[in-house]
Amino acid sequence: MFTPKIPPPDTAPTPGTSLVPPLTGLVHPPACTCHHTPATPTAPSPVPAASARPAVRFTPGSLLVAAAGGTAMVLVVGTVLVSMLLATAITAASVAVCAVVLRSLLNRPNNR
Repeated sequence: MFTPKIPPPDTAPTPGTSLVPPLTGLVHPPACTCHHTPATPTAPSPVPAASARPAVRFTPGSLLVAAAGGTAMVLVVGTVLVSMLLATAITAASVAVCAVVLRSLLNRPNNR
C-alpha cells in the first residue's frame, strides 16, 4: 500500500528526453522601435567627499520643539495604554458582578 507506483518501462520517459517539446523558432520583438544606438559604458562618477560638519544642527528652539514633541508623544501613548488597562479592569469587574448575580439567582430556589 505504501510502496511507490512506478510506471511501466514502455511509458516512462527516458532521462535524455522530455514530455514537453522544445520551443524553437520563437523570435521576440524588440522592446522599442526607436532605432537608437546602445550607450557606451562610462566610468562611474566620483563619490563626493564627506564634509567635516555635522549633518543636522540643533538650535535651542528646535531642541525645545523636539523635547515638547517627545513629551507629547509619551503622554499620548501613556494615556492610550492606561485607558486600555482601565477598560479591561472595568470589563473584568462587570463580568465578576454578573457571575455573582447569576450564581445567587441559580442557588436561590435551593434555599427555599
